[in-house]
Amino acid sequence: MQKIIKCNRDDYLTLKVLWERSVRATHEFLDETSISEIKEALMPEYFPNVDLYAVSDNDFLVGFIGLHEDMIEMLFIDSDIRGKGYGSMLLEFAKQKGATRVDVNEQNPLALAFYKSKGFRVTGRDETDDAGRPFPILHLSL
Repeated sequence: MQKIIKCNRDDYLTLKVLWERSVRATHEFLDETSISEIKEALMPEYFPNVDLYAVSDNDFLVGFIGLHEDMIEMLFIDSDIRGKGYGSMLLEFAKQKGATRVDVNEQNPLALAFYKSKGFRVTGRDETDDAGRPFPILHLSL
C-alpha cells in the first residue's frame, strides 16, 4: 500500500541512502567530490531546513520531497523504481500544500521535462548552484 508520510530525524539515514542512489542514476554531471560534499551536508544542513515527506510503499521509503513555504527544495526517487508514478504522487502532494516553485539543474533534462509536463515553466537561470559550483540552475514556476 502506498501512502505519503511526514519524515523526521529518524528517517534521515534512509533518506540519505535513497538520495545517493537517485543522484548517481540521474545526475551524471556531478563528480565524486560534489556528490560527497552534498551528501555530507544533507543531514546537518538540508534536511532540517525543509518539511520532508516520503512515499511509503509496503513500509519501504521509495522517494521523498522537501518543501519550504511555496518551494520544492528537493525531490528524489529510488533509482530502481523511477517511472512508476511516485514522483508525480509527491509533486501533486506538494502542489496541494501550496508549492508553486522549484529549481532544477540545467544539466538534468529528465527532471526539467518532468516538471514541464506538470505545468511548470522556466522563469529564470543562475550560472551556478547555491554553493557556487558550476552547475547552472533553472528556476521554474507554475
